[in-house]
Amino acid sequence: MNSLPIAIIGGGPVGMAAAAHLAQRQQPFILLEKGDSVGASVWKWRHVRLFSAWEFNVDRAAAELLTQSGWQFPDKNVLPTGEALITEYLLPLSRLPQIKPFIITGADVKSIHRKDMDKMKTLGRDSVPFEIVFETSGEMRRIEASAIIDSTGTWNTPNPIGASGDFAEGEQQLSAHVYYGIQDTSNAQDGRYVGKSIAVVGSGHSAINTILELHQLQLLNPDTEIHWILRKSASETYGGGEADDLPARGELGQRVKTLVEQGKVRVHTPFLVQKLQQAGNQVSLIGTLNGVEYTLPGIDEIVVNTGARPDFTFLRELRYQADPALESVPALADLIDPNIHSCGTVRPHGEFELRQPEKNLYIVGSKSYGRAPTFLMATGYEQVRSVAAALAGDWNAARQVELKLPETGVCKVGGPASDSSCCGIPVQIQLKTKSTCC
Repeated sequence: MNSLPIAIIGGGPVGMAAAAHLAQRQQPFILLEKGDSVGASVWKWRHVRLFSAWEFNVDRAAAELLTQSGWQFPDKNVLPTGEALITEYLLPLSRLPQIKPFIITGADVKSIHRKDMDKMKTLGRDSVPFEIVFETSGEMRRIEASAIIDSTGTWNTPNPIGASGDFAEGEQQLSAHVYYGIQDTSNAQDGRYVGKSIAVVGSGHSAINTILELHQLQLLNPDTEIHWILRKSASETYGGGEADDLPARGELGQRVKTLVEQGKVRVHTPFLVQKLQQAGNQVSLIGTLNGVEYTLPGIDEIVVNTGARPDFTFLRELRYQADPALESVPALADLIDPNIHSCGTVRPHGEFELRQPEKNLYIVGSKSYGRAPTFLMATGYEQVRSVAAALAGDWNAARQVELKLPETGVCKVGGPASDSSCCGIPVQIQLKTKSTCC
């Protein structure tokens, strides 16, 4: 198995960082990306400007490889858009001779299993290679691998509108009125949103970005109405403001707060949506507001930013574990569960926390967080650095933590913290830098 490649599933920023670390350690690898190019999911939000500067968005190993080819690091203080992240970083990285020959795009992974072994068989399991079944150009292919790094993310499996976690009644039937993601309104989408009544559902940074985008249309056409549907109070969504180590992240919340105070955005909270109903050419959102039956009529378009969830379908025949509530890697759950604490900053972690019952299977990147919010690319870069070190047999490097994350300025803990804890959670790994939680 030592001669078999390590398979990276997903060619986003974290998957490409994994490729860079493996290339730097001269470990054989192959990267399978479902889209036509690396960064395919990022391209869907290419118009969005990140709230973290280039300094936090470029992986160290990737930067070293790129610099050797003559690439120049972008201004570390500039906030890139998704498009810049692709064109100025991911695409140049994908063209390096150490990486390009080992990328297969248009590869839709259907299943991964141990060769000739289903999930139930144990004897000799760890010595059997993985087999990946994927479709490309209309052809089914199989490839063997010594390890799996799943960095497929969650962007392509968004959460629905329904407060229950399932689709609201009528949501799928009225899909022509619904958009999941951060809609690009720069060209007004042929008038889809201009002068319309729009409901934005969600409380995270994606929802805030959507509202700020729509406000630009509102400036051009004051008849554009923005309704913000939240399941919690608006004040909880504004973030840490000036206390945030990433000023642009703190500023997002303050900007949308100003729009709410000015009456540019109408807030409906806590509004639990249970049903969508057609009313002529418009839609009514039906549910409860503060426990009382409530209907929001006259909505033309709905933009859903309720988060996303991981897709485990292709891992069915492998022995993976996910937290029953968050669907995250189990060891991370207490660090990121919003039911326990609201710290947007999570202490760095690595291979030890990411291990699965299936040897040499790792779920990394935003998928490792499951449904939990606020994942930083820098966190994923640290994850794959540690995993790559472990797969190369460098356990000293794998156990170290080499990252200090920026504080959010927001932290509310649902329990007492002790001197040996971070947000009340025992520290389990050796920290090379100061812990950065609460």
